[in-house]
Amino acid sequence: MNEPTPVESLDPSRRLPLSFTERRRGRAPRHLADLPAPERTRLVAEAGLPAFRADQLSRHYFTRFTRDPDAMTDLPAADRHRLADLLLPSLATEVRTLTADRGATLKTLWELFDGSRVESVLMAYPGRNTVCISSEVGCGMACPFCATGQMGLTRNLSTAEIVEQVRLAAAACDSGALTGEPSRLTNVVFMGMGEPMANYAAVIGAVRRLVEPPPAGFGLSARNVVVSTVGLVPQIDRLAAEGIPVTLAVSLHAPDDELRDDLIPINSRWKVGELLDAARRYFEATGRRVSIEYALIRDINDQQWRAQRLADELNGRGRGWAHVNPIPLNPTPGSMWTASERHVEATFVDTLMRAGITTTVRDTRGSDIDGGTIRAPHALATRSLEACPSPGSAVVPSISLIVNT
Repeated sequence: MNEPTPVESLDPSRRLPLSFTERRRGRAPRHLADLPAPERTRLVAEAGLPAFRADQLSRHYFTRFTRDPDAMTDLPAADRHRLADLLLPSLATEVRTLTADRGATLKTLWELFDGSRVESVLMAYPGRNTVCISSEVGCGMACPFCATGQMGLTRNLSTAEIVEQVRLAAAACDSGALTGEPSRLTNVVFMGMGEPMANYAAVIGAVRRLVEPPPAGFGLSARNVVVSTVGLVPQIDRLAAEGIPVTLAVSLHAPDDELRDDLIPINSRWKVGELLDAARRYFEATGRRVSIEYALIRDINDQQWRAQRLADELNGRGRGWAHVNPIPLNPTPGSMWTASERHVEATFVDTLMRAGITTTVRDTRGSDIDGGTIRAPHALATRSLEACPSPGSAVVPSISLIVNT
């Protein structure tokens, strides 16, 4: 099949329509990561096994990062495979992994139970390891500069399919596959394929598994979990009410409705003002500073007056509640979705900082692998934090995998 690519136009008729409807509705096998701890205990007891085996099984998954029953030597040999068959089905199979940044970045293509494929990216930084995970197969948000958005939405991932990406990343850290020596996964960002807020129930279930202490979950700090959105305002308010103070990242990319209506189609439902109001409410409810993601695109959204407009929009809602992350793009000759010139980027950043806006230009990863050589049909320029390398795009520095979906 032809690979989806960003649309070389702001004309709404040239892109796919917004969609929240899955084209494929297969359900992933039931897995312990889908379930709260009491439900796991009930199922184990109903299977005629001691109820406490559920906690033992969960500890293997969430603290030893394994689903291999033969590694569970504290369980009776006769029960290991029964328990694994009951609650630890296979959810993701590695297709290929690419390495960049001298081994500090691993991008893996996973095949799911129904043949669908998604990517995750594991990155080592000084003092922390971050995994960027997918929440959907494809994306229904239809952003024109995003090849993932031109795939459309195939289906939502289950809670366990999301969590399994984290478990596999934690295992890679623990085994030394990432850095050459055992290390610990510390951060998770929902910035891979899909719009996390459009798959809210599964994503919030995954967030709970991430932050719950073992054996219920991984026991990560909520401060080290980032959930991104292009602007689904009701779901931002729902997340604020959950009482789990994860970091919210808003993929804004334009401070004015005139441009954002064309760049981010969901803006037709919730305008910039409504989105930033919701982001401010999130800050007030959680105390967590909101990240504003802004991909700088040459001659489209990188004007100095737009930087000032962004600063005014943020400062008009108070000081210190938001942090802007300008995102450098790949120089892409011949494409309208290409990098801002360096002096334009510098002026944009300087304008924000002079207005008192905390601003950090994001580092990028994977640029030592030629994204034009190996290209994936899904690319996410709409979401990037902690330099999460997006799947292969004409506009985002990335390592890319060939995916047939």
